[in-house]
Amino acid sequence: MKIDCITLFPEMFAPLEHSIIGRARKNGLIDFKTIFLRDFAINDYGQVDDAPYGGEPGMVLRPEPLAQAIRSTGVRDNKGTVIYLTADGQPLTHQIAKELSKKEHLVLVCGHYKGIDERIRETEIDMEISIGDFVVSGGELPAMVLTDAVGRLLEGALGNKESGETDSFAQGLLGWPVYTRPEVFEGKKVPEILLSGHHQRISDWKKAESLKRTQERRPDIFSKLKIDTKFGSN
Repeated sequence: MKIDCITLFPEMFAPLEHSIIGRARKNGLIDFKTIFLRDFAINDYGQVDDAPYGGEPGMVLRPEPLAQAIRSTGVRDNKGTVIYLTADGQPLTHQIAKELSKKEHLVLVCGHYKGIDERIRETEIDMEISIGDFVVSGGELPAMVLTDAVGRLLEGALGNKESGETDSFAQGLLGWPVYTRPEVFEGKKVPEILLSGHHQRISDWKKAESLKRTQERRPDIFSKLKIDTKFGSN
């Protein structure tokens, strides 16, 4: 997968050189590249923004640099997808990440200030994604979140594929409680069922705990579930 990220702050993306995404890049699963928006500035001063029409405070990223930066990626030739990271986009979900992981080329546009010129949103952007109902200083952190969420779903990115299949949201539910050694820590014991060696009972316990946790912590998700067995859902 090729991911081009248009940004004013390419140095912010150092975290993607580490952990799972870092390994995926080294192994050739992800070709991640930052594109410095000021390389497409309208003048020698590196200008890429301007005051908004209408007199409101703040600045807006101009359309000319953005259009040139997006088109420089060849995304249309590759039938790729251009994504604008913005607070008023659709919420990022596991399902969206899964769909995007099937794409060959993504272009991520990191907004700043009051955002980007609306005409770019109308003509160059294919998807608009938000990572939550809050505002951060720019699109770089959301772009990293999206890259990580998508990249870890690529074939071969995880050392153990089955591990990803049991993560929260992978099956439409939150994950169940997990434990490791020691068996007793500060007086708290690992649930006996997990020590029983009874695979079916352990599986039922995990499903029940997953449903319980989803109902308690994310009733919005739980209310949409269709419970079709004693512990199952779809």
